[in-house]
Amino acid sequence: MNFKSIAKTNLLLSSLIISLGLQTLPAAAAVTDAQVSALVEALRQAAPPQTANDGMYSQWQVLPGNISRWAKFCTKQDLTPQQFEADATKAKSIVTCIVRDLLRDEYKASSNNETAAVRRAACWWMTGESAACKSGATATYADKVLSVYQQQRAKK
Repeated sequence: MNFKSIAKTNLLLSSLIISLGLQTLPAAAAVTDAQVSALVEALRQAAPPQTANDGMYSQWQVLPGNISRWAKFCTKQDLTPQQFEADATKAKSIVTCIVRDLLRDEYKASSNNETAAVRRAACWWMTGESAACKSGATATYADKVLSVYQQQRAKK
């Protein structure tokens, strides 16, 4: 075997190894607009009823400390809790932006298990910790979000 044949064989073997290796990588967690929309609606419907002076804003019951940070991330503009509360369209847009990233992250964390990803996202939405909803009111909330999410997905 001459040098050219060896080099060609090594190149083919290397290409085959790389190709096989890439096939074993986990698929990137891709979420659809329909999934994001269903989760946004599920979070809205599962939110506790708004009461005066409860410290939360919009139909999604967002903590005021998240609003400015999320608005800057999603829209590159600052937004006060009052502005967030007053503009339902803008609030939904920001919630959708955050939920898209959240659901994508939770798909990865759950090995692309849709049910687990939605429960984890609901848990994070309520507690700030994806795996904290194992029992009690937090688990009930996550279950409610999942149920509404499944209903929304069945409609589409």
